[in-house]
Amino acid sequence: MLLNFTFSEEQEYFRDMLREFSQSELLPHYTTWDRENTHPRHLWKKLGELGVNGLRIPEEFGGSGAECVTAGVAAEEIGRGDFNLTYAVMLNALISEILTNHATDQLKKTWLPEIANGNKIMGIAITEPAAGTDAAGIRSMAVHKGDKFILNGEKSGISVATIGDAFIVFAKTDPNLGSKGISAFVVPADLPGVECKGYEDMGNVPIGRGSIYLTDVEVPEENLIGLENNGFFQVMNGFDLSRLLIGLQCAGAAFQSLDETIEHVKTRHAFGKPLAKNQGVSFPIVTHYTQLELIKWQAYRGLWLRDNGKKHSKEASSVKWLGPKYAQEAIHECMLLNGHYAYTKEMPLEQRLRDVIGLEIGDGTAQANQMVIARELIGKEYRPY
Repeated sequence: MLLNFTFSEEQEYFRDMLREFSQSELLPHYTTWDRENTHPRHLWKKLGELGVNGLRIPEEFGGSGAECVTAGVAAEEIGRGDFNLTYAVMLNALISEILTNHATDQLKKTWLPEIANGNKIMGIAITEPAAGTDAAGIRSMAVHKGDKFILNGEKSGISVATIGDAFIVFAKTDPNLGSKGISAFVVPADLPGVECKGYEDMGNVPIGRGSIYLTDVEVPEENLIGLENNGFFQVMNGFDLSRLLIGLQCAGAAFQSLDETIEHVKTRHAFGKPLAKNQGVSFPIVTHYTQLELIKWQAYRGLWLRDNGKKHSKEASSVKWLGPKYAQEAIHECMLLNGHYAYTKEMPLEQRLRDVIGLEIGDGTAQANQMVIARELIGKEYRPY
């Protein structure tokens, strides 16, 4: 069997369309939403109209049922224009797979079409003040009473906390079973007892990250996703997808920064010649480009493996570990090569740097992802937990 690193004709068309949209519609306004501390919901909805939000949603529920590789194309290209709007790819892909694979038909009919068309934004609420990397250590509780579950607890560091219409909330339904006693629920943000408070974050400002407080929230039992006590295992596989998309999201922002910087060093002169003639300028650009290319193709390889039902956890973790790291290093270098003006908020580089750094933490820290790789490479019996 021959290796084939080409995209399909449809994927190339999709890339070209998104590249044009990203450059003309997203990039010129990328810094606006950060400065105004607002979320461009109209652009989120526009991405829905372009088919981006529903890439991993089946056609019967308003999506396109596209391959994971196609979702990767979207993450990379939108990341070039507006890093934060790439959550419409990454977050929606994770949530769509959870709902498609585990939710009841009624939940699918209620939420998937609205996610696909961009009318509704849904978040995923796992992390808590005392449980981040150790997701199995969550303390939020869900008690089954009659035809409802009563939820209590606090979720922290949740993307779209202040702008989401609903959340997939993970809570303990049997605290004696550890990770085997966790269930997942669709919790609309307007239910009584749900309170969302935002953070003053360093980056990713338009994403509305914050905490969600649950106080005696009554959730209909039909909002249970999948089997009771099986929520933890329903979501873990989904993180392999989001980690691969995050790598491409970060790479897209960094590639855009490199492209802009290459144009700058070709036209900016110092000591009678273009900056690009200096190897002290060109070699760092080459270094970052090479590292990003390696991440990019490892990400697409991981997405191809997922599309073909093959194991891809260590590939996903390697991309999540090094993708944001290499991306922020490249953007940082670009800021230096553009000089003092790049340190101002008149250019997008400083915001890209702040935004990308956030994803060195989200969806698994570097250490957590190295633990996954070690488990796959050396053996589960040698894991430290």
